[in-house]
Amino acid sequence: MNLATAEPVPSHLMLSTRLISELGDSHSTLRATTQRDGSAVMVYAGGEIDAWNEGTWRHLLCEAAAAAAPPGPLVIDTNGVDFMGCCAFAVLADESYRCRRRGVDLRLVSRQPVVSRVIGTCGLSGLLPVHPTVDSALSAAAAGSPGW
Repeated sequence: MNLATAEPVPSHLMLSTRLISELGDSHSTLRATTQRDGSAVMVYAGGEIDAWNEGTWRHLLCEAAAAAAPPGPLVIDTNGVDFMGCCAFAVLADESYRCRRRGVDLRLVSRQPVVSRVIGTCGLSGLLPVHPTVDSALSAAAAGSPGW
């Protein structure tokens, strides 16, 4: 805890050895770091998410979601992602649904217009609210705005 402001200081969230190995593989095009801040968990993704690493993406989101405590949120920042295949969006939707059943709000962060366009076209706007920054996603969650 930061004594000067009495706010929690974000800390690194440890991932499983298997997931660290998958992300660290020399052929992996997916990069990610995770943080915990109170009941919130943030995932900062980068690189590419496609059919080749869909299993790693799913595993990453599952581990991060398991670490998020209700009311969460689980914030997935994709601003560092250069490419997201359709499978990446399907995994996000699946995990959002599972999070909601546990009382955790999944919020997506992206400044890339194509992300919002794909989510809207697929009818996932109510399930995957998109925010431009992690701070705005955390603020919306803290304000009690469910985003669906």
